[in-house]
Amino acid sequence: MEKPFSQACENNKAPILAVLREVMAGARSVLEIGSGTGQHAVYFAGQMPWLVWQPSDRRENLPGIRAWMAEAAPGNLREPLELDVDQPDWPALAVDAAFSANTAHIMSWPQVERCFAGVAARLPAGGVFCLYGPFNYAGQFTSESNARFDAMLRARDPASGLRDCEALQALGARVGLALVADHPMPANNRLLVWRKA
Repeated sequence: MEKPFSQACENNKAPILAVLREVMAGARSVLEIGSGTGQHAVYFAGQMPWLVWQPSDRRENLPGIRAWMAEAAPGNLREPLELDVDQPDWPALAVDAAFSANTAHIMSWPQVERCFAGVAARLPAGGVFCLYGPFNYAGQFTSESNARFDAMLRARDPASGLRDCEALQALGARVGLALVADHPMPANNRLLVWRKA
C-alpha cells in the first residue's frame, strides 16, 4: 500500500525528539498511543536506539504504520498493536514511558480520561508520559491559528477540540501523574511531560 504522509509529523519530529532524548534518557521501553501514519514511530525509534518503541493505533491505521516500517524499521521498533482508548482491556505491556502526539484534541473528553487512566495503570513509579499538541491555558487560545483549528475540529466533531492545560493537569493528578514540564514547540504547540508518583 502507499504510505500515508503527515506534513505536521515531518515538521515537528526534530523539536519533539530534542525533548524526548532528555526526558526518556533513562527509559527502556515506550508505548506510543495513536501512532497515526507511523512516521514518528520510525523516526524516534531510529534516533533513540536504547528504547524499545511500541507503536499502537486503532485497527484501520495499522496498515499505514506497517507500510512505513516495511521501508525502514529500526530493530528496536515493535510490530504495531491495535489499541483503542475505548477498549476496556488494553494490551498487557511492561513500559516505563508513554508518548502521544496530536491525539487529545481529536478525542472526546471521556476518551482523554480513559487514555490517562490507561497510561497511569501501565507506568511504574517514576515513569513518564509525554503529550504533544496545541493546548489552551485558562480557557484561552494561545494564537489565532489555534482558535481557527479548534473551530474546524468542533465543526467536524462537537466532542473534540483543544484541551485546557489546567484540566489535563488536574486529570493527571487524579490518576497519579504529576505535570513536571511544559515545553514550548513550534507552530503554537507544546510538549507536556507527566511523571508517575
